Amino acid sequence: MTAEEKKKLALFLDITDDRLRDGYKRFREAYQFSDDAAPASSGDPEAPYLNGFLAEADTLETVAGLIRLCTACSLHRDRSQAVPGEGVSQPLVLVVGEGPGADEDLTGRPFVGKAGQLLDRMLASIGLFRDKNCFIANVVKCRSPNNREPLPEEAAACGPFLARQIAILKPRVILSAGRIAAQALLETAASLGSLRGRFTEYKGIPLLPTYHPSALLRDESKKRPAWEDLKLLRVKLSELDQTYAGEAAGGTP
Repeated sequence: MTAEEKKKLALFLDITDDRLRDGYKRFREAYQFSDDAAPASSGDPEAPYLNGFLAEADTLETVAGLIRLCTACSLHRDRSQAVPGEGVSQPLVLVVGEGPGADEDLTGRPFVGKAGQLLDRMLASIGLFRDKNCFIANVVKCRSPNNREPLPEEAAACGPFLARQIAILKPRVILSAGRIAAQALLETAASLGSLRGRFTEYKGIPLLPTYHPSALLRDESKKRPAWEDLKLLRVKLSELDQTYAGEAAGGTP
């Protein structure tokens, strides 16, 4: 992380602190930062977020601030806005898509175009809403040129951000929308057809791959299997509700 990026992040945190306290800006001494040395490769996608400066400020808001400052891949050059994600801080379901489109790039919000409107209707059909019990995010946080698929190096650059969001959110279930999201989360090259329709896991969290809403807009024949996936999700959430209730009561369901 460069000294300039550290300074921007520190200022962002100071502003957030002032607003949460009473809205008044406080005087602070000028920050003095230096560029980080190139980190040794550990093979751990979360490693950049587990040391000193960043580990102390690991919240959804801080990760969002880092995403907006990120220049780790070429996608930042043409973005209007980065799109960190949105939703509740303790979601039942985390929905992970591929990446922002044109509408998302302009608004800084995930899934707000036609595909996003369809996603909202799909989730609502089983009692899920982004402002009540879901969080919506993407594999990459900046729009790809002409909405092409993210390149491997682009997905890898954003990987630590998504990993930290999942670690902070601790969703009960992850719903991956589309092939790119499923492959990124499961670290597989398997086809979506071979993955959807059943639960697997991401670091102990149940994960259900399904079609991306944009695929349903292009091919209505996929709507029926997508609905079957949603029913599986609803059943899983009901099972987890019973488990949580049993644990709260000090017994087993």
